[in-house]
Amino acid sequence: MMDVFLPKKEAIEKVRREKNALFLEQETGLLRLLPQTDTAVRISWSRDGQFEKRQGEVYADLSDTASWNWKEEESRILLWTDKLCLAIDRQTGSIRYEKPDGTLLLAERGKQCREMESFPVYKTVVNDRMEVEEVVTPDGVKKRIKAADRVHDGNLYHTRVYFDFQPGEVLLGLGQDEAGVWDLRHTTRYGHQANRKIALPMFVSGRQYGILSGTQSAFLFCDTGEKAYFQTEADSFLDYYFLGGEGLFEVIRDFRRLTGKAAIPPEWAFGYIQSQERYESAEELISVAGEFRRRQLGLDCLVLDWMSWENGKWGQKSFDPVRFPDPAGLMERLHEQQVHFMLSIWPNMSKETENYREFAERKLLLPGTEIYDAFSPEARQLYWKQVKEKLFGCGIDAWWCDSSEPLSPEWERRMEPEAGELYREYVEEASKVMPADQINVFGLYHARGLWEGQRSTDDGKRVMNLTRSGWAGSQRYGTVLWSGDIAADWGTLRHQIAAGLQFCAGGLPYWTLDIGAFFVKKGIQWFWNGEYPGGLEDAGYRELYVRWFQYAAFLPIFRAHGTDVRREPWQFGAEGDLFYEALREAIRLRYSLLPYLYSLAGEVYLEDGMMMRPLMFDFPEDEKVFRISDQYMLGDALMICPVTVPMYYEKGGRSIETGTRKVRKVYLPAGTDWYDWHTGERLSGGQETETSAPLSQIPVFVRAGSIIPVRVPGMSSAAMRGTPVTLQVYPGRDAAFTLYEDAGDGYGYEEGACCRTRITWDEETEQVDWVSEGDLAYRQGELQVKLIRADAVQTHEEMEKQ
Repeated sequence: MMDVFLPKKEAIEKVRREKNALFLEQETGLLRLLPQTDTAVRISWSRDGQFEKRQGEVYADLSDTASWNWKEEESRILLWTDKLCLAIDRQTGSIRYEKPDGTLLLAERGKQCREMESFPVYKTVVNDRMEVEEVVTPDGVKKRIKAADRVHDGNLYHTRVYFDFQPGEVLLGLGQDEAGVWDLRHTTRYGHQANRKIALPMFVSGRQYGILSGTQSAFLFCDTGEKAYFQTEADSFLDYYFLGGEGLFEVIRDFRRLTGKAAIPPEWAFGYIQSQERYESAEELISVAGEFRRRQLGLDCLVLDWMSWENGKWGQKSFDPVRFPDPAGLMERLHEQQVHFMLSIWPNMSKETENYREFAERKLLLPGTEIYDAFSPEARQLYWKQVKEKLFGCGIDAWWCDSSEPLSPEWERRMEPEAGELYREYVEEASKVMPADQINVFGLYHARGLWEGQRSTDDGKRVMNLTRSGWAGSQRYGTVLWSGDIAADWGTLRHQIAAGLQFCAGGLPYWTLDIGAFFVKKGIQWFWNGEYPGGLEDAGYRELYVRWFQYAAFLPIFRAHGTDVRREPWQFGAEGDLFYEALREAIRLRYSLLPYLYSLAGEVYLEDGMMMRPLMFDFPEDEKVFRISDQYMLGDALMICPVTVPMYYEKGGRSIETGTRKVRKVYLPAGTDWYDWHTGERLSGGQETETSAPLSQIPVFVRAGSIIPVRVPGMSSAAMRGTPVTLQVYPGRDAAFTLYEDAGDGYGYEEGACCRTRITWDEETEQVDWVSEGDLAYRQGELQVKLIRADAVQTHEEMEKQ
């Protein structure tokens, strides 16, 4: 007969407090509870009783300031703060997370709630026996290891923690997924980086808590209905943070306390950013900037995509002297027109480049690749040295750090791989060239290198880093994430709304996309699958582009980009044309809202707030909003409702039947009244309504009891500085808003160099007041008041006469 190996006992055998942690000893392992704040606790479980310091090092340890108590009872051990209670079952070690009044937030599974499985880790050896193949990808020619010697490099663990979610509970987060998945319940989510996928290690619940994993490896979230778990691919121990704040905004604040404050982008970054694949010369860039100015269209930045370098020198950090003979002069000419410049730079460099040879000589490349080793401080410093020498010194304002995963094996396929297959392939390929327990965070360290390098060189220019991959903590390095090379169709537009909100629910504030999608037409590869072979000749695509553009005007960053067709507004029609005028109006609307948007950015930094978020954050009492994935809040005041179906033209340009109603159904969350942004009509919350949605406008609603600062739109953010600010007041309850102003660039704001004007509306007296504090030199532009009523609009002077 076979021998039976009895499992180790889960019962808690001993409890002890050491310094800031509570340790609970089991035969199966050692459980460590490490309170961080009144509402956040780090949960770690080790098989061998050791807690490797490197794991979780990118997060802050706040345990020195946490205040908590504990006691032992017959059947459980309790740990509590003023706002949170953990009840640990003596027999199983499983944890229940409760509010002080006993309300259940979340529970680990009753038995066998944590599992770890050891496996050997191997390190790739770079020697003459290594076999490497070159693969042509849209991100350049990349190397892939076919065969190599590998040496044992210790052991790590697959870790898994089981949760018992409550019936009807809704979960959001874990980053951006192109499939448009909303509620994570009863789904499987594969957490790895890819071209059109950004994995983030946090999810939040409609029950008002969040889970932040301490891993940097790939992960798997699985909820079958019978069991639900979060699994990490490679760690030294099981590690997560329970964030149980008073509402989801408090959860985000705890997330930022642990992972870092979100740096404020330069003020110009909230204007319109024009990009395409690709501008080919300095003169073309100057011409495009001039055309924007001639047409009086708002523009703050032009972007140069790949191939700024000489032909055949992919990734070289210098300009082609033929097409860009005077880079510094180009910057000066753009800056004279108040246009900033963003340049695409890459982590991979072809072996023909001087940059590659410098990395190779110092052995600072990932094994078997042409990608620099961003995990190495020395390599990060060398990367910045190369950027500084031939690029930053020319006056470049911003970076586009493309391909920062830095592996995208799915783009080497002709057929689209299944999600699970792609996950396994990514883990296998990434583990050959990166530490197995860090295969999801190349982008984090890549961004860190640019941040540290630029700030050490010139602290007067803020780091603006548009990048494709990130992690918890990326926000502190001046990053804006974008959703990758998506394809043009109405379904993608709908999915992108959900993807952006899932990303923000994962804790990071700045996200954007390629307006109109990167791919417009259909190629032979599975990912080159746009639905508009006619491109700009197809009125169906032009309608889709306008709706995408209107939606993007209400994203944190407003940026057009893509291949197959040009993206300047005048490519979509002449002045007076329906499409052109709709694009012009969206740009004007964006610029009018710059005081509001920049104030939100100030709140993101100072208050650890969020710009864009799912309705579930603002309306936790209205469960109808929990499952709405195509409406969202932008700040406290604005609810954005993008149009995601064609109303005028089908694919191919055929007109849709004339009688088609140009309306969009919108749910107005309960607990407040709402104003139609365009008409001023006041509507009651808690109802579904139809709103007018002609091509010229996107449905937007304002929460009653809001103050929105606006300016007359100009041709750039710089041109608008110092102009009057109109405070649009929407009655319905007492209201308050903080107008944030600073230098618009540089890092003086970190030391308090800013002005905050607290504006209040008293519903009873119908009085608007404000008081400014901080450095009043930054308070620019006369403040004017406009009272928005359902029946009329009143200025401040008219209100005073009453």
